[in-house]
Amino acid sequence: MLKNRIKQLAKEYFKDTVAIRRHLHAHPELSYQEKKTGKYVAAQLKKVKIPFKHGMAGNGVVGLIKGNNPSSRVIALRADMDALPIQEANKVSYKSKNPGVMHACGHDVHTASLLGTARILNELKSEFEGTIKLIFQPAEEKMPGGASIMINEGVLKNPNPSGILGQHVHPPLEVGKIGIKSGLYMASADEIYVTITGKGGHGALPHECIDPILIAAQLLTSLQQLVSRKGNPTIPSVLTFGKINSTGGATNIIPNEVKLMGTFRTMDEKWRKKAHRLMIKMANSIAKSLGGSCDFKIVKGYPCLYNEPLLTEKTKQSMIEYMGKKNVVELPIRMTAEDFSYYSHEIPGCFYRLGTGNKQKGITSPVHTNTFNVDERSLEISTGLMAWLAMN
Repeated sequence: MLKNRIKQLAKEYFKDTVAIRRHLHAHPELSYQEKKTGKYVAAQLKKVKIPFKHGMAGNGVVGLIKGNNPSSRVIALRADMDALPIQEANKVSYKSKNPGVMHACGHDVHTASLLGTARILNELKSEFEGTIKLIFQPAEEKMPGGASIMINEGVLKNPNPSGILGQHVHPPLEVGKIGIKSGLYMASADEIYVTITGKGGHGALPHECIDPILIAAQLLTSLQQLVSRKGNPTIPSVLTFGKINSTGGATNIIPNEVKLMGTFRTMDEKWRKKAHRLMIKMANSIAKSLGGSCDFKIVKGYPCLYNEPLLTEKTKQSMIEYMGKKNVVELPIRMTAEDFSYYSHEIPGCFYRLGTGNKQKGITSPVHTNTFNVDERSLEISTGLMAWLAMN
């Protein structure tokens, strides 16, 4: 039975997959700097004789596994490779050797998993029809996002996939569980940079000044009201300003300038565009009414991530066949963002979650923290499951 053969191979290759994950974890590289990672992935594919191209979007690697009648159908599988600017605090043998850089979002797991999946699929290529495209993508963590660059450079052409699958570690899910959601799943993400200019002076003489801190305070409150009152309440939106500072200023000094940095996220592209216009208009109006000026810049980031319902339902049923119904969990929407979303706007896509947590072992830290880790048993599940999904 094919399913059992896949599970057997996933178990057989498990130690090798763990070794790959640990190597990658110990040697993380930041977005757009994954030079050694790309070479390592290419070497692993070469070792098992899977043809590939190296260098797309800088450090990306694209491999092809051709089954019987290779032009009959094409499916793409994607893993991201970059790490985060975090100093690792874990005390493990494979701790990051690169100061201030850590695989704190599980991309080492994603890359190792896809290499393990590739090995299984290559072993079983006489058992399926069509072609499987392997996409090892750089720079998921930093705009404009490696996915957008790879798409612009033709990763979804020659051959053209009819769909794409991606997986992501998920510490809240215990190892052995898989999470999935049809339709809109993750939010768009835009960066906001605001500079408010006033007129500084003595804090005891505010009538002689134009206070940019006061303007900033009113702006922050009004923008939150805009999002909550102008947006459709059925459409999730988040506006968060995570940084505010002034140029100069003290207990008795009004500064000349205040800078704000934030993020705007939503699940609707039309509202996203409208909200951009409304925020810029409001900011300029408030600053002007209080005698100051405002430079309000929005850097447009990743779009909403959409799991195509037909592909997602087929994927879910295949997951149930492989994992058992009780181990496949329905996920809620998330206001986090992922550049896999770019693929989902080009072709049918399905992005799902791999359970990696283990409360009994204390493996509970969220992604993007310096103590993030995974239960490595998830690597046996991730490799076999993705191979099964691709073959189905």
